[in-house]
Amino acid sequence: MRKSFPGQRAAREEREDRHGKGRGRGGSQPHRENDERRPKKGGPRPHGKGRRAPASPPAISEPMRIAKAMARVGLCSRREAERWIADGRVSVNGQVLKTPAVEVGPKDRVLVDGKPLPVSEPTQLWRYSKPKGLVTTHSDPQGRPTVFENLPPGLPRVVSIGRLDFNTEGLLLLTNDGALARHLELPATGWLRRYRVRAKGRVTQAELDRLKEGIEIAGVKYGPIEATVDTVQGANAWLTVAIREGKNREVRKVLATFGLEVNRLIRISFGPFQLLELEPGQAEHVKRRVLAEQLGPNLAREFGLVDEPSQKPSNKSARGPKSGKPGEPSRRPRET
Repeated sequence: MRKSFPGQRAAREEREDRHGKGRGRGGSQPHRENDERRPKKGGPRPHGKGRRAPASPPAISEPMRIAKAMARVGLCSRREAERWIADGRVSVNGQVLKTPAVEVGPKDRVLVDGKPLPVSEPTQLWRYSKPKGLVTTHSDPQGRPTVFENLPPGLPRVVSIGRLDFNTEGLLLLTNDGALARHLELPATGWLRRYRVRAKGRVTQAELDRLKEGIEIAGVKYGPIEATVDTVQGANAWLTVAIREGKNREVRKVLATFGLEVNRLIRISFGPFQLLELEPGQAEHVKRRVLAEQLGPNLAREFGLVDEPSQKPSNKSARGPKSGKPGEPSRRPRET
């Protein structure tokens, strides 16, 4: 064993202190003035000079008509966007628009009431139970209370998929994507809207069956309608009516041709979505997975509800070894 004399040990310790060694044996660490400014490994880095915060994505991702862009971010419906443009509330690159026939892109600066378009959020859908006595609009010239003034707290800015009359109650679908609202409210979508109707008067099932061929009232043609008599209570009858077009006051006008006066109208379903036990004034979020299933794969991808399908690797060598006895052919598991 090699001996060390006191003088040699003192000299060695002095050298270690001078060069910052011996840390594992209680030796002192050299002082660094910038230690407190050095971020720990894996921690957040401070924004130094010349560093820029990540830019937020543009509100408009691709060229489109201005009304569609406003609807897509959930600001309003396309119809409302056209009215806002006519009122001079919209400008593009500093010029106030006079017509909605304008295409905008990601580099255009669009202002609505002096504020830039909000960034588009992921597409969402809500079931809302509309109470009687609310107008389905963002602002009413007559000053009547609106649906959007009475929504539950916590909802973002949304638009309605179709409308319900002032005195009509029941299921109203809401979304933050105006393009989705426009698609689902079109009759071409083919989604059935079902209503429970209380009406004063008498009508036979045979008379209602004639509505299956459609009807024309005051020059307006209405498509096929399914209607059944459920119960009769005194002077009133309860019916179930299903339509696909949803024209203005369609149910009331059609039943009036039979001498029926509608005194209560409740929408109980819109396509696959139902009112169920939702209380008036309540809203319930629809899971994105459920919405994607109801829209189908193509529309679900268009509205960003599912990822693009990934291609499966065709190279068999990329697959891991299969378990089994030596010499036996490997069995590929059945795909479900």
